[in-house]
Amino acid sequence: MTKTPRSRRAAAPTLEMPAPPDRRRFRTRLLTWYGRHGRDLPWRTTDDPYHILVSEIMLQQTQVDRVLPKYHEWLGKFPSLHALASADETHVADTWRPLGYNIRPRRLQAIAREAVEKYDGRLPDDEATLLSFKGIGQYTAGAIRSFAFRQRAAILDTNVARVLFRIFVGSGDPKSHAMKKHLWAVSEVMMPQKQVFDFNQALMDFGAMVCVARNPKCLVCPMSKDCLSYQTGPINARP
Repeated sequence: MTKTPRSRRAAAPTLEMPAPPDRRRFRTRLLTWYGRHGRDLPWRTTDDPYHILVSEIMLQQTQVDRVLPKYHEWLGKFPSLHALASADETHVADTWRPLGYNIRPRRLQAIAREAVEKYDGRLPDDEATLLSFKGIGQYTAGAIRSFAFRQRAAILDTNVARVLFRIFVGSGDPKSHAMKKHLWAVSEVMMPQKQVFDFNQALMDFGAMVCVARNPKCLVCPMSKDCLSYQTGPINARP
């Protein structure tokens, strides 16, 4: 009896960079949208690297509306890296509650202590040194460089990855190592020469407000005509 061959997995999609015209069109539409709909958030009015660090650590797996009051309380009690480094650990942990993921305040204090010990209480502005801190990964380093130092640094958090995947890839496993590596490359190639701060903030807002995980607002999305996911049908259940 001839055996029926096992079905093979579908071939992985070819991962290509967006063409230059697509990049320009996306940047223009995104920045126009952000100018009209961007959120007014307190960490967008400062270039203090420590304040940016606090906001980014707090926002990890936590919604903005929960972070806002705690952000102000935290900076009221620990206004600098020096203040946080010398603070009582129990006081730090108590101040963090009820944000959850309680390893985060310990990481913040460890970063503060290292910054005080090695860098006179400042966060450095280069990627390699930022990545040497335990608790600062590629995304957080990019956010600090982009938002505090206005450097041309790419970012890729959950919201940004979802936006770039849906619009410029459209199929495949968004959680695979290869895809994440590709999305980082897309984020880097999409960076404008100017308005880097606004562009990165716009990417995050767009993922949080329009290209959301469930029930994305495709009918009012300015990117829908070019979105590879949208072109293939409803994307409510997609990453």
